[in-house]
Amino acid sequence: MSQLPDRRLNAYRSDLAEIALRGQVEAERYVEGEVATLAVPVAPLRARPDAACGTDTEVLYGEGVRVLDTAEGWAWVKADLDGYVGYLPETALLRQTTVPTHIVTVPRTFVYNGADLKFPHALALSMGSRVAVIGEAETRGTRYFLLEGGRAIVANHCAPVGHAVSADYVTVATRFLETPYLWGGRSGFGIDCSGLVQTSMLMAGRVVERDSDMQAARLGMPISREELRRGDLVFWKGHVAIMEDERTLIHANGHTMSVAHEGLEEAIARIGWLYGQPTGYRRP
Repeated sequence: MSQLPDRRLNAYRSDLAEIALRGQVEAERYVEGEVATLAVPVAPLRARPDAACGTDTEVLYGEGVRVLDTAEGWAWVKADLDGYVGYLPETALLRQTTVPTHIVTVPRTFVYNGADLKFPHALALSMGSRVAVIGEAETRGTRYFLLEGGRAIVANHCAPVGHAVSADYVTVATRFLETPYLWGGRSGFGIDCSGLVQTSMLMAGRVVERDSDMQAARLGMPISREELRRGDLVFWKGHVAIMEDERTLIHANGHTMSVAHEGLEEAIARIGWLYGQPTGYRRP
């Protein structure tokens, strides 16, 4: 299999993925890829087929991927959500897929071994995870969605796929406050700066690119610092923050190692000595 050497190469879209495969495999076999979904709560997508390799991004439970190649227990895949390309363990994938009907809308929730909160939980899922609902049940006033295999999830922790949780993505982002910072993370168990932007906007009905440099180049329109208001984005080299109001931002950051509030001026002063001044401001 091809080994993609760094995070930037791992951000290929489908046309570049096809180019990367030319001369290595038969094109007819991999133009579309084999459909699969993630069968574990969250899995790191890596630049190399090596568990010691760092995480570029993550794939969440029920999200679809296209399997472009497999070897030695690893699958080279392209994520359906944003076109990210990388390696996942084959054991993390389910090839016999079902179409998800609902998406998790709370930062974290449990899947139980039945429609009762007193039952043992089988999985812990993040916001953005996708499930296929096949029925409903109610136990002691709590409504559950039933999944395959007799499992169940709290119904009000989910919404139909395609349903916007909020028109204001900043409201979604604030629900991640105190979530641990995790390089490459995009889940309620750990998230990075651009993952917070991507996940929050996804739950507000908008699919955006994954990395902060992609977001800085193409997301929305450039504005001046003086124009900043709620929902605007502030970019540094390798970092992005969301304006909560004209003076305060929210971001997943390595300073607090969490999603946290910070004053705009304080953040600019603190970050400046190491990464320089903001590189730009954008209105999504």
